[in-house]
Amino acid sequence: MSKAKDKKPINSNLNQDVLEALQKKKQHLKEEVRKEEEVRKKQRMEERKRREANKSFAELFEESELDWKKFK
Repeated sequence: MSKAKDKKPINSNLNQDVLEALQKKKQHLKEEVRKEEEVRKKQRMEERKRREANKSFAELFEESELDWKKFK
């Protein structure tokens, strides 16, 4: 047989049960990745808040965009 005749979609060669199991696994992995990303995002936000709460007055003063000379 020629290679052109052998080229069939992979899902046509797989048993329907196997195909469904693979699709479920794919969905499950996508969901796990999404949950992990949400957890990482939440952790980053909490860390940012913790750092912000622990800043000294000097650090907050340096980060301020206000021109403090105007208020003298």
